[in-house]
Amino acid sequence: MANKKVLYDGKAKTIFEGPTPDTVVQYFKDDATANNAEKHSIINGKGVLNNAISDFLMRKINELGIPTHYIKKINMREQLVRKVEIIPVEFVVRNIAAGSIVKRLGLKEGTTFLRPLVEHYLKKDELGDPFINEDHIINFEWGSRDELDEMHEYGLRINDFLRGLFLGIGLKLVDFKIEFGRFYSEDGSSILLLADEISPDNCRLWDTNTNNKMDKDLFRQDIGGLKEAYQEVANRLGILPEKKTYSSTKTEIVK
Repeated sequence: MANKKVLYDGKAKTIFEGPTPDTVVQYFKDDATANNAEKHSIINGKGVLNNAISDFLMRKINELGIPTHYIKKINMREQLVRKVEIIPVEFVVRNIAAGSIVKRLGLKEGTTFLRPLVEHYLKKDELGDPFINEDHIINFEWGSRDELDEMHEYGLRINDFLRGLFLGIGLKLVDFKIEFGRFYSEDGSSILLLADEISPDNCRLWDTNTNNKMDKDLFRQDIGGLKEAYQEVANRLGILPEKKTYSSTKTEIVK
């Protein structure tokens, strides 16, 4: 890392210059943040787990025919990805009421929606990532109508796939946040790519039997056991060789 040029240093990842002009290296940090980094901690090994989980999920999404920025995993903490111009809109797909929507609309946590709900937030930490609508996106030219339609289609397809995948390993996909970017070819044309990551940092996952939380809400709500939960998600996905059974209070090693 020492010899690489830093292009962007974020809350959970650092982006370095890649080996070619159209690529960058995405480095997963051990930082855990909440409330736009007002709360911060270092959790050793978190970056390694997120890298492994996102590597697995991005490869699966590529196989669906949904284009992503992912190229390959380089090592335990780094991925080689395509260099994109990030669209400053966060897409949140919700299946079950949790997080900000509970407080905003006075909903009961755990309420299942009749159909997946797609929300948009402006990607701007200094403003608290405010809630926005499609008219904002188009009027302020953060994205075109065609791009917005394409991103919605991708988001719902990713949701269908991830819900089934996680249900098969005993997890409910409550909601998730995704970002997209424009990848420019040499002739100046662009295509939309799924960017950033998909991991328990930006997915809410609950155990289907216990409703135990297996995501960053453990850190946000001071419940504890974040690393153990991420490890368990990785284990259930078959990414890591060691099998563990996660609970909110302890981790049992199963030989």
